[in-house]
Amino acid sequence: MRLGIRFAFVAGLLTAPILSPSAFAATAHKQHVIALGAPKKVPYSKAGDPSGALPGEEWLKIRPLLVDDQVKEWTAGDSHDVTDRTFVVRRAVRLNDALPGDKPGAQKEHWVWQRGPWLMIDRLTGRVTALKLPDYEPGVSQVTWFRDYGAYCGLTSSGKGLYAVVAQLTARKPILVKKLDVYDADPAAHSDPACIPPDWQRDPLRITFHQVGKGDFMYEIVPGSAVLVEDSGDEPETPAAAAPSN
Repeated sequence: MRLGIRFAFVAGLLTAPILSPSAFAATAHKQHVIALGAPKKVPYSKAGDPSGALPGEEWLKIRPLLVDDQVKEWTAGDSHDVTDRTFVVRRAVRLNDALPGDKPGAQKEHWVWQRGPWLMIDRLTGRVTALKLPDYEPGVSQVTWFRDYGAYCGLTSSGKGLYAVVAQLTARKPILVKKLDVYDADPAAHSDPACIPPDWQRDPLRITFHQVGKGDFMYEIVPGSAVLVEDSGDEPETPAAAAPSN
């Protein structure tokens, strides 16, 4: 009897499937397919975003952010690869511009497109994170990326101070904040952008800000290690249920 049980056990081992290391890895986390889809043009609203508009810009080119063939967000402009698995891209926001008194049928005509904040996407986990850049104002801040640094002109919460800002992804504080000028919060006072996109220099690491009508301002940046931490993508373990107490 014992010989028969032992033979059945050995036969089961011989017929069991052998999983390769890649198969084990595949079961650890799901592979996601991340892509930016085909571009299309939509009417661009300068209302609320006058400084973010280019001269004569009436149309905004947007692309869908696809995660596993599902549209997660709409984006505008070029993306920037931070690492081999993480990139950033600016979000395109569709706002409801209808007034409370508008008729229901007319409300369909009051959806407008504008440029919005920046998103960070992890190609491995499929995670999409909205970035909270310090003093970032979509209508003023035009970000130029280098490594995990973003340089732009920012506004204080009061909207009266224009600053040169260099932020590092996931760092709590910006690595550069320098006041450039006072700022008139009235949109009618800004026929041109407050700043054009700044320029990076690698060696030595420098950033040049271009304030319209005021000139250029150059700052040296002390390079540091990247603070962006990318997780493994493995699913967290489910804690075991506690045994009921008597």
